[in-house]
This record gives sequence, C-alpha cells and structure tokens, in this order.
Amino acid sequence: MHSYDEPVYLISVVATMLDIHPQTLRQYEREGLVEPSRTQGRMRLYSQRDIERMKLILRLTRQMGVNLAGVDIVLQLKEQIDEMQKEIDQLREELSKVNRHGSVHSSKALVTKSSYDIIIFED
Repeated sequence: MHSYDEPVYLISVVATMLDIHPQTLRQYEREGLVEPSRTQGRMRLYSQRDIERMKLILRLTRQMGVNLAGVDIVLQLKEQIDEMQKEIDQLREELSKVNRHGSVHSSKALVTKSSYDIIIFED
C-alpha cells in the first residue's frame, strides 16, 4: 500500500477516477491549485492527497459555483485554518501537561504565537 503523500497516479488514471478531462488537471496545475510530482521524464504523478484536493476543487466549482480564483482563496484559507488548528492542539496539549503537573514552569506553555494575516480582496 502506498502512503497518502506518495505520488503514484498518472494523469490519465486521475482523470478517469475524477471523471474529468486531463486538460482540466493541467489547468489546475497552471492556476497553482495542485502541484503534482514529476518523473525524470517529466510525467505528472499525483498522490492520494492531490486527488482529495482535486475532489474539493471540483466540489467548490461544480456544486457551489466558485470560480478558480475563488477556489485559490478558499484553499489558502483552509491551509491557514489547518495550521491554526495544529497550533491550538499543541497549545492544548501543553496546557494539559501544565495542569497535570500542577506547575507553570513549562516555558512552552507560555509561548506567544504570532498573529495571522488574512487577505480579503475587494472590488
């Protein structure tokens, strides 16, 4: 079995799996929405993570009517949220350790996190 991030699927296989034209996958790559790995012969290879990302792209465009520029913003915001969630989980774990040990001597529990920048485009 391959890992979630291992690039193993050819563009033709992914296009068949997602029921889209290979040119659509190339367009997503040109737009910077996906970044498949390349073999030394320059063939595109996609991972399961790439496929899940493209499923999200297709859901946004087909079911919700979001254009590709909007998809890019949604994906960026999703990545920021995922990073923030990881930080929250780490901070909760540190706080839990502090609460279990009954002391506040853990410097990691008192680390200040940087603020986040979210860009909102206006007309």
